[in-house]
Amino acid sequence: MLIFEAPAEVRLEDGGGRCAGRVEVKHQGQCGTVCGDFWDMKDAVVVCKQLSCGSALKAHAKGHFGAGSGPIWMDDVGCHGTESALSDCKHRGWGQHNCGHAEDAAVTYSEYTRFRLVNGSTACDGRVEVQVLGTWGTLCASRWDLLDARVLCHHLDCGFAESIPRGGHFGRGSGPIWRDSFHCDGTEGHQGQCPVTTLGASLCSHENDAAVICSGDSASLWLVGGESWCDGRLEIFQHGMWSRVLDDQWDMQEASVVCRQLQCGKAETAYISLKPQRGTGPVGLQGVRCTGHEASLTLCHTSLPESVLAAGIAEDVGAICWGSRQVRLVNGPGRCAGRVEIYYQGSWGTICDDSWDLPDAAVVCHQLGCGGAVEAVGSARFGEGSGQIWLDGVNCSGAEAALWDCLAGSWGQHNCGHKEDSGVVCSGGLAGHAFAWLRACALQGHPCSHSPGPACFPLGPFLPQFVALRLENSDGCSGRLQVFYNGTWGIVCSNSMTPKTVSLACKLLGCGDRGSLETRLPSGKVSGPAWLDHVEFMR
Repeated sequence: MLIFEAPAEVRLEDGGGRCAGRVEVKHQGQCGTVCGDFWDMKDAVVVCKQLSCGSALKAHAKGHFGAGSGPIWMDDVGCHGTESALSDCKHRGWGQHNCGHAEDAAVTYSEYTRFRLVNGSTACDGRVEVQVLGTWGTLCASRWDLLDARVLCHHLDCGFAESIPRGGHFGRGSGPIWRDSFHCDGTEGHQGQCPVTTLGASLCSHENDAAVICSGDSASLWLVGGESWCDGRLEIFQHGMWSRVLDDQWDMQEASVVCRQLQCGKAETAYISLKPQRGTGPVGLQGVRCTGHEASLTLCHTSLPESVLAAGIAEDVGAICWGSRQVRLVNGPGRCAGRVEIYYQGSWGTICDDSWDLPDAAVVCHQLGCGGAVEAVGSARFGEGSGQIWLDGVNCSGAEAALWDCLAGSWGQHNCGHKEDSGVVCSGGLAGHAFAWLRACALQGHPCSHSPGPACFPLGPFLPQFVALRLENSDGCSGRLQVFYNGTWGIVCSNSMTPKTVSLACKLLGCGDRGSLETRLPSGKVSGPAWLDHVEFMR
């Protein structure tokens, strides 16, 4: 009689979706983790295949998605990438390891396996269609923007994105409409590398399918190695491949042409790449001389004596355009809360909290597509930044399109330290992360009680109307937990709150993965109504 051992079940935990998270394996009826020693992309590919999760993007070690609990089942995993299950790969033996849970292995995958443009006049324009785990569907256009489109055009070898027509420009699609929202910054090599908000867009019809018109020409440009589409080392697409651009006298005239061609506004800086940032591969253009008014870099004069090039004087060139300016929120519980940082002149920096208020925060939230401003915070509430402090004395009306359109001191001029870094909490974006997998009841301002009464209306799972958390009377990461609802901060009652729920709150507040519940609160007046009670973690 032959006895075959079935492959061990695998799951991904605490990654926010089915195809990202800490790797856990079921053995002898109990789930445990995998040590991150020697964990690499070949191992990640096998997990990806076993879970039918598309393409592997990254193999993480060192507890990237938090420390697990229970046994550590596998260590020193060595897959070839061809195995059908993780348990088929070589490892030390079940339960044999020299690790702690701080080294738990994790993976991130893309469920998006292929992209195409349909119903256009060429292969480089049309309705965007995405293959998700073998099924083709269209993409909802409600959050589709030029940065997303630029990444897709580059990935399809179609140059850069010229426009994103709306209103069913390339006809109505058929089949499923994927409602996921991409958040590309323009530097990614393909859409699968962009952050994604699952089900982040509103309900959609085929009248609102995403579309793009790419330049598709044979002389498209690309700035690589920067933080955005609009800064980095210059490459040009010619003869079916991306090639380097070399020069020895590269200046603002040439950079102006590049920035204009890429629709990135005015040139801020022209530079020759430092040695560690030099490219490799074929050279497409060399010795470029522009007047600054040309519509395309290929219209500039490109002759240069071969002796100069042979002498090794020419180097890779780059540009920083006005359109590279960005704003982001870091070190917070999600994409829509955190320390405010601005990307300017090729580096990230913070903003001083002098005169920082709600209209300033409103501009940041609007710019990031994060709804309205809930709170403008200072005194490095989300931790101290590093590097430049780019702006001080910011004074927005709240109607500006971007933070750098507001009145402020000169770039880099300030009298602050990083202990005064500013931050914001926005109304949008946090809901899907902060209150997913929760069940609770709404008190509507009634006092806490030990059992759900007639005044406690059931909610969840998923509580979208409660948009942010904070700690009142906080000395950092301890204090009275409050939730923002209906324009007002209110308390959360402690009934039914488990360690898992407390751990989720700590993660969302940027205070680590674990915490403890303190029901004997310090003396002091409780401000605001009671909004939530009997909060339970459902995962």
